[in-house]
Amino acid sequence: MKLRLKDIKHTSGIDRFIIESVDLSLYIAFVQVGGEEHLIADNKGKPLKTTNLLAMQRQIKQFGNIEVTLRQRSAYDEMVGRGDQAQTDNTMELSLGDQPLPEWLN
Repeated sequence: MKLRLKDIKHTSGIDRFIIESVDLSLYIAFVQVGGEEHLIADNKGKPLKTTNLLAMQRQIKQFGNIEVTLRQRSAYDEMVGRGDQAQTDNTMELSLGDQPLPEWLN
């Protein structure tokens, strides 16, 4: 399910934001509410995506001090033909914290 930016402003119980690195320079965002992840869409309904991590952080900083996690999935096992993808998960998550961006980054 998608949540638009304008709808997130009125959503309570946000657990965290997840910024997923999809490709070398493509990031998409998710919001976790009550343990359930939702794709974040812009106000026109298109998935929120940026070409760098800082630009994505600027998009979600408007929601205050909420935990942000960077997620990256590796396709290594799939590329080398090792194992069933359902059994292996090469997902790495890195906390970016919950503090606002420093003024010099805004």
